[in-house]
Amino acid sequence: MTSDAEAKDVAKETTPYDMIGGEAVVRRIVERFYDVMDSAPEAAGIRAMHAADLGPMRQTLFEFLSGWLGGPRSYAKCIMSAHRPFAIGDAERDAWMLCMRQALTDSGVTGELYDLLDGAFLRMASAFRNR
Repeated sequence: MTSDAEAKDVAKETTPYDMIGGEAVVRRIVERFYDVMDSAPEAAGIRAMHAADLGPMRQTLFEFLSGWLGGPRSYAKCIMSAHRPFAIGDAERDAWMLCMRQALTDSGVTGELYDLLDGAFLRMASAFRNR
């Protein structure tokens, strides 16, 4: 039987990366995110900001999200700097969120975890706005 202190220590160590299901689910979210971006008419504007080959971006987003969610850290660049060259306003933020929300849903993220991640993604996407 665990004590309250031990339970609190375990809770502190549980990251969103762990809660979401680790590497496999983060990869699934990333793949679905870019699949939606590549096909949804509402995302055409942000799709146009990317190269024809989304493969490198899929890996980059996977690396960023892994560390951001509390998993292995392999993304070492400034995520804000990477987005500065692009005009990002409310419409682009909303298109990005549409893709991410669909990716989370299609990857089986639900309930409180979905709400937690949705809020965090919205704050992050809003911070990228530069116009």
